[in-house]
Amino acid sequence: MTSADSYRRMAAEFRSKAARASNAKLAAEMENLARSYVRLAEQADNNSLQDAWFEFGPKSRVDGEGNGT
Repeated sequence: MTSADSYRRMAAEFRSKAARASNAKLAAEMENLARSYVRLAEQADNNSLQDAWFEFGPKSRVDGEGNGT
């Protein structure tokens, strides 16, 4: 299961809880959480399409002089 799938599962769980909530404020908060997990799933999908990686290099000084050691 990918991260996006996990986030979508959590969103579905929160929507289900929102539907069963007896308190309107609690239901609204559960819906907000569900929407947040949907956004996380979308971001995870976008991230999985990126062929990006980051390699940490040696530290350098802010003024560009020296090797940072």
